[in-house]
Amino acid sequence: MFALVDVNSFYASCETAWRPDLRHKPVVVLSNNDGCVIALSAEAKAIGIKRGAPYFEQRELFRRHGVVVFSSNYALYGDMSQRVMTTLEAMCPRVEIYSIDEAFCDLIGVRNCRDLDEFGREIRATIRQHTLLTVGVGIAQTKTLAKLANHAAKKWTKTGGVVDLSNQIRQRKLMALVPVENVWGIGRRISKKLEAMGIKTALELCDTDIRFIRKHFSVVLERTVRELRGESCLGLEEFAPAKQEIVCSRSFGERISDYQRMREAVCSYAARAAEKLRSEHQYCRYISTFIKTSPYAADPFYGNSVGQRLLTPTQDTRDIINAAVRCLDHIWRDGFRYQKAGVMLGDFFSQGVAQLNLFDDNAPKPNSAALMSVMDTLNMKDGKGTLYFAGQGITQSWQMRREMLSPCYTTRLADVPIARAN
Repeated sequence: MFALVDVNSFYASCETAWRPDLRHKPVVVLSNNDGCVIALSAEAKAIGIKRGAPYFEQRELFRRHGVVVFSSNYALYGDMSQRVMTTLEAMCPRVEIYSIDEAFCDLIGVRNCRDLDEFGREIRATIRQHTLLTVGVGIAQTKTLAKLANHAAKKWTKTGGVVDLSNQIRQRKLMALVPVENVWGIGRRISKKLEAMGIKTALELCDTDIRFIRKHFSVVLERTVRELRGESCLGLEEFAPAKQEIVCSRSFGERISDYQRMREAVCSYAARAAEKLRSEHQYCRYISTFIKTSPYAADPFYGNSVGQRLLTPTQDTRDIINAAVRCLDHIWRDGFRYQKAGVMLGDFFSQGVAQLNLFDDNAPKPNSAALMSVMDTLNMKDGKGTLYFAGQGITQSWQMRREMLSPCYTTRLADVPIARAN
């Protein structure tokens, strides 16, 4: 038995949780460099704001309806997500974190001592109490059915945000109302093919002969059909699989044509990628750097990338920065206005697995692990950027544009709200 817990309008809800004055007002959150709308509250959806549309195209609509606009505050969203997941882990036997705002909970054993609908409402109330965020809870025998239940919990307010689909009659009633394209794992191309075959609802897909599905589609869709029938084919994944590569890249707040500023950006991306690498307890042997101009600008387009393979795997920020800068030197061309750059790490090794190379000029540095541990500890304790390399620059004018950024209420001491009592 699974429960899918999903935060309603997560990014927008994180902003309004710390701004009670914005509740019941239209709120939107923009993408990097304040480009497009990526999240919106229910009130914003009601006035016709489109997700994915450029901000400048809807600015007049925002002004007319008094829409409150925020830049993406990833530090806030990440911390609020962690609080939600921690609450779930305290309440449920096992939890799979599916995304920043979604998690599957294993309810094996819970149904033997608790009413599932009542337990779902307790989850909802506890998360609300701990984070001021509202979640939808869908409960069913399989992950796919739990997704459908969660969809119903968020779509129909009379459910109170919780739908228990453990009853087969309720399952079939809901599936008859859900278009096939809304079934988890069915994309636009497959849904069009199904509709052409006369399969338009989740119930019709559920009742389709398995042999027919196997003949015309892949085993993935067969698994989905079995899940709709209550046969659990997708287990809980408590631990995320090890990453095969790490990429750190951003679009610049303004175009870069100066090598020094580009070098600062590449050093910063390399340092951030190295932090992620150490958090995964991995070493890398391949580092690549890419830069590119905007393909939509009137200027000539230029984009290039190059990689370097190290003889000895490393997780030392110094080694990764040096390799990334050497790659940048190979592909840098003067006379272009660059829009984006990034650093990618690959060819990972677990700690202590790789064999050292006798002829490597860049042998592991003494006390490297201790130094990196100190850096990570200080930056985690006192905030990112507390300790950094000089090559990353100080002013960093190339940083992405976030002109409507909210305070980091939960991760920066200076931004913690102050309550005053008269």
